[in-house]
Amino acid sequence: MLPNRNGKYEVDPLGVVHDSMLDGLGQLLYYFGFSKVMGQLYGALLLSDKPLCLDDLVERLDISKASVSMNLRSIENLGMVRQVWVKGSSGRRKFYEAETDFWQIITNILKGREMRDVGRALMVMNDNVNLLNERLSAMDQDDQRVAAHYIDRISQLQGLFQFVQIMMTTILTRIGNGDSDAEQISQIDLVK
Repeated sequence: MLPNRNGKYEVDPLGVVHDSMLDGLGQLLYYFGFSKVMGQLYGALLLSDKPLCLDDLVERLDISKASVSMNLRSIENLGMVRQVWVKGSSGRRKFYEAETDFWQIITNILKGREMRDVGRALMVMNDNVNLLNERLSAMDQDDQRVAAHYIDRISQLQGLFQFVQIMMTTILTRIGNGDSDAEQISQIDLVK
């Protein structure tokens, strides 16, 4: 809080917004299976008007240097931040800035982790259905009934995952070809 000209304390709106954004981005990335620190690091870099080094981020987030380093490497690999050269800085110190092309970030994440995970899940489901089909004739009647039930449910789930895979591939193809309406989508004003 800051004292105003009357000596009363007021809330610093920039500090409140800064902290709220870091907390919100931390929660958002945690929701999607990443660490909260990754979201906070991205938020600190996104809101900064200049590139920041590791020590700046340690100070701003009040977390260990090891945690900043490890999580910064992770978000750099996801394409959420990038290393930049800062004129007049020592060559030993690395500086980072946030990627502000949010469609590029989404594309990187979908191409990397999400497509891999969906593909892996489909492969596991396919292997399980094949195993049950191969062994079905050797099972007794009760086990055959249970196996048929498993196959039915797994097949339904496969259909959902195949649909998700098609949707993700379509989105990535459209964005990759520049056919997306990303500019228009980002300009949509949601009706409240």
